[in-house]
Amino acid sequence: MPNDPLSRSNNRNTNNKSNQKAKPKTSKKKKITGKRVGWTLFFTMAIAIFCALGGYLFILISGERLLTANMDKTTINETSKVYDRNGNIMGELSIKKLEPVESDDIPKLVKEAFVATEDKRFYEHQGVDIWSIGRAAVKDIMARSMVEGGSTLTQQLAKNMFLSRDKTFFRKATEVSIAMALERKFSKDEILTMYLNRIFFGHQRYGIKAASEFYFGKSDLKDLDLWEIATLAAMPKGPSAYNPLSNPNDSKARRGVVLQLMYEQGYITEAEMDKAKAVDYKYTPPEKDRKYQAFIDYVLREAERVTGMTEDDLNIGGFKIYTTMDAQAQTAMENAFSDDSLFESSKDDQQVQGSMVIMNHENGSLVALLGGRDYQTKGYSRVTQSRRQPGSAFKPIVSYAPALETGQYSANSQLSNQKQCFGNYCPGNLHGYSSTISMTDAITKSENIPAVWLLDKIGVNTGVNFAKSVGIQLTDQDKNLAIALGGLSKGTNTLEMAQAYSAFANLGEYQQAYSIKEIQDSSGKTTYKHDKSETKRVMSEQNAYQLTQMLQNVVNDGTGRSARLDRPVAGKTGTVQSGIAGNSSNRDVWFVGYTPEWTGAVWMGYDNPDAKHMLKNSSKLSAAFFAKVMGDALKGVPVKEFKTPEGGQTSPPPVEEPQQPELSVSGLSASYNPSTQTVSLNWTGTGDANTQYRIYRKETSEAQFTHLIDSVGSTSAQDLSALPGLTYEYYVTAYDLASGQETSPSNTVSLMIEAQEIDPQQPDPGTEPGTGTEPEGPGTDNPDNGGTDNGNPNGNNGNGSDNGNNGNGNNGNGNENNGNNNGGNGSGNGQPGGGTPPGQGTTDPGSEGPSDGAITTPGEVVTPDSGTNGDNGGTEAPSTPQTDSGG
Repeated sequence: MPNDPLSRSNNRNTNNKSNQKAKPKTSKKKKITGKRVGWTLFFTMAIAIFCALGGYLFILISGERLLTANMDKTTINETSKVYDRNGNIMGELSIKKLEPVESDDIPKLVKEAFVATEDKRFYEHQGVDIWSIGRAAVKDIMARSMVEGGSTLTQQLAKNMFLSRDKTFFRKATEVSIAMALERKFSKDEILTMYLNRIFFGHQRYGIKAASEFYFGKSDLKDLDLWEIATLAAMPKGPSAYNPLSNPNDSKARRGVVLQLMYEQGYITEAEMDKAKAVDYKYTPPEKDRKYQAFIDYVLREAERVTGMTEDDLNIGGFKIYTTMDAQAQTAMENAFSDDSLFESSKDDQQVQGSMVIMNHENGSLVALLGGRDYQTKGYSRVTQSRRQPGSAFKPIVSYAPALETGQYSANSQLSNQKQCFGNYCPGNLHGYSSTISMTDAITKSENIPAVWLLDKIGVNTGVNFAKSVGIQLTDQDKNLAIALGGLSKGTNTLEMAQAYSAFANLGEYQQAYSIKEIQDSSGKTTYKHDKSETKRVMSEQNAYQLTQMLQNVVNDGTGRSARLDRPVAGKTGTVQSGIAGNSSNRDVWFVGYTPEWTGAVWMGYDNPDAKHMLKNSSKLSAAFFAKVMGDALKGVPVKEFKTPEGGQTSPPPVEEPQQPELSVSGLSASYNPSTQTVSLNWTGTGDANTQYRIYRKETSEAQFTHLIDSVGSTSAQDLSALPGLTYEYYVTAYDLASGQETSPSNTVSLMIEAQEIDPQQPDPGTEPGTGTEPEGPGTDNPDNGGTDNGNPNGNNGNGSDNGNNGNGNNGNGNENNGNNNGGNGSGNGQPGGGTPPGQGTTDPGSEGPSDGAITTPGEVVTPDSGTNGDNGGTEAPSTPQTDSGG
């Protein structure tokens, strides 16, 4: 029976015996014999040899065919084209190439430079260098992609002739086949000559002659110097990164590598190498590039980054690149940069430079940008390649915005405005002090103490983290209170500042700027499209709107009045002092602001600032430039208001208003001192020590009075910006800091200032950097002469109402006593902390004021200290203290 246990047992025994008998047969079948191994190896080798021969024959035939087909071609597609945001063509990436150069016209040293740099075994291999391919293969395997070229100079020529830029095995095999065909058909010298006539050198220049003529103005290669030869030989590795126009510093560094290789391989002497390494590139091509070139170049850099292609790939690929540029805005910017009257004049050929970025804060798209007055020919873009200290323009980023986000402060919050030190760090105000000041007034007047005090309260790390969240690049060295006034270790640029402020304009949402919407290949297929998923919230809508309202006050009634337009504008100025003892001029001036439509950032200054190359004007210059460009860029665009938070604006919590004494002002009188060129004002007031007296002024040609300066706890003040030959009218009001109550105007006084003949032996206080103050007083919005550079070389322009320093105001080393401020506010731009090298951007937090004036309070020496203010330590000034003079 099938289920019988005995039967199942017998079956198991039978199966076990069968298995035991089958084992020897199985082992015999799996036994590997020498005969079997021999036949396997024979057939394997035969197949390998057959494949190798077939592959070799394919390479030979393919190489010859491809070489013949592509010998005289430069491109296989139409030129790539770039379009603006409306789909209108901006320009074509046309190839610029001169006639080929014969071998005899190429100096031997030129050939040696390229061989030494690109392929030192060029004369030894037959088109393919096995060692280089092996090294490249190892790197490719480790990276799991085709990252290493391993190409010989012949293969580079083959790649340019085949014209495909895809990093694939097929392309590499094609390179090899063409390279071998080249080696069979031409001599080494002929190959090298063809290579030099076809290689890409950046700026759409192909061939050594075109490059030599464009970069050095030399069509005869025999006229090239060694450093110029090495500069050209440095470019094939990275034409965009190493060409001397776009990246002079990187080009010089790469040139040094080329010269080192030439020296090591015996082509030049050590002395020749050292001499050629030291030369700086200064040539400027006489021709000007086309319209929109700055934006097109930025687009190309972004396209390289987002696609992984090279500029060479983009030139010949027949691509259609759709960008975010607004033609009207870019044209307005280019026109402004070419208008010399909008820039301060220089004493020599080193002109004042500038940079500007405009972006759409609603979606992060770049609208217009330009990185210099001579960008069309120079190619060096200060939009991204130059980093400078931002001065007071950094206050909203690192102090006020993060303070609002803590929930402990609002626009009405009273901040400390008392004269004080934070450890050994002692910033100062321009227009005196008070016990408290509202956040709105602190931003409007650009007072220093409240910004530093606030950062100390919320913690330095809080400010640093917020700045990083809106795209500012900071280092560990920036973790100190000096950043409240823009004292950054590496500075920033207009692109970063525009991105940061765009978050305020966009109700607290930050987006990284971009310039490319879409890229299509020659067949119309989309190869890249911008991903709009990078938006992140950095502030609440309510807090962002509060900050916008405060920044509107800066433009309407504060230091940014020169940026006013016929539409709402919010923004902040920034002025960075020279940092040179005895020099009251400015190193950098900024304005960063926004309308309901767009956000813009402007910087002005010298590329290489020193004692002779400083700005006499303050940030009014950059604010006026912002107004000019934005006004033209938005011409015809309907005026609208700033967006309000959903559900409407929630007003900040009210502040309790203590009972205040009745305020009144009377008996105003004015007198002018020709020797110090100051107007002294005196009046009678009924306020107490917390009362702020506001002085208003109107020049007779002006339509209305404007807020000039403030005086706290004193019934006297001085106007340092009055100009000879003009008539001024003044009145004063009293303002209660706690309640916000302001009295009616006092009596009005009129004063005619006689024109004075200036002693030619003395510096002109209006044009030469002295050691006095440079306030940007209200009512003097003309960026060319508005209240700047009126410093008295004797340093006696101080505000007598301030408890000053009976010491030497010119070097900032006075002792602080309760006496008259004989040194004066800004009587000397002392170099705190041991001095600042002329080449380093400085922002001394001890001298920021509401009027963008360049001023350092005498006797307030900023000394680095380990300090305990702020959070997690690191709250003191950096080892090289920064000097912020306004805005």
